[in-house]
Amino acid sequence: MDLVALADFNLVARHGGFGKASRASGRPKATLSRRVTELEAALQLRLFERGARNLKLTEEGRVLHERTAALLTELDETAATIAAGGDKPRGRLRISAPLLFSQTAMGRISAGFALKYPDVRLEVTTEDRAVDMIEEGYDLVIRVNPDPDESLVGRAFLHDRLVVVASPDLPRPVADLLVPGVVRGAGDRQTWSVVTSEGPATIGIEPILALSSLIMVRDAVRTGVGAARMPISLVSHDLADGTLLHWGDVEGSEIALWALYPSRRLLSARVSAFLDFLKQAFPNGTPDELAAYIGR
Repeated sequence: MDLVALADFNLVARHGGFGKASRASGRPKATLSRRVTELEAALQLRLFERGARNLKLTEEGRVLHERTAALLTELDETAATIAAGGDKPRGRLRISAPLLFSQTAMGRISAGFALKYPDVRLEVTTEDRAVDMIEEGYDLVIRVNPDPDESLVGRAFLHDRLVVVASPDLPRPVADLLVPGVVRGAGDRQTWSVVTSEGPATIGIEPILALSSLIMVRDAVRTGVGAARMPISLVSHDLADGTLLHWGDVEGSEIALWALYPSRRLLSARVSAFLDFLKQAFPNGTPDELAAYIGR
């Protein structure tokens, strides 16, 4: 396979058209078109559906793009590393991270990493959805309790758990009486199972606030408006100061944050460096270590 033609194909696929790829790379549009045509002829496959105005990958083209784009990038970076005379981390590092971790810790972690590795261009996108790493071009994703995926490998670097907390001004639950609650997401009546110092218990909750962010939930529960289920790292300072009280640990609420990367991709120096940096930031992976990043 002609690697130059393959690189041109991926350039056009990434930019969504010959004109855009030409403007981005400075290469003639006619050359790009010829290279892609030659690649299609060599593979005996149609890689693009060419409309009057639009250019769209065929299914075969999409698969080829997904499986070769990252490999070509690694080849370029390997050549650059060898030319530079070492394995110093360099190049672009794209990371997808969940919202709460990004809001509480990722800014400081990213800044520290950038200072330590100035030749790496770090890009962090915040989102809770399960991204397609290959198709969307991510080098690393951070996920909460991810489902098993044979295409991904990695390590759990941080652990947390949920607790029920409330302001000292809010009366503790009595018998079958419902407690006002601040919840994330749906606001239907619900029952929380907790473990207290006296054993298992249930708390009936009548949601009075339904908020989309755990930061908002924490800020609301501090006012005394209701009880809430929160990661203990997010309310650790409040519990220590006595501004919130601990009503119990939520049963089965263990949380693990994983750093994942594609199993079929060689571990690049920049990804390896970031994994090591996370290990240094959270050497024991405890909620207290994450709480240290969170302001009061």
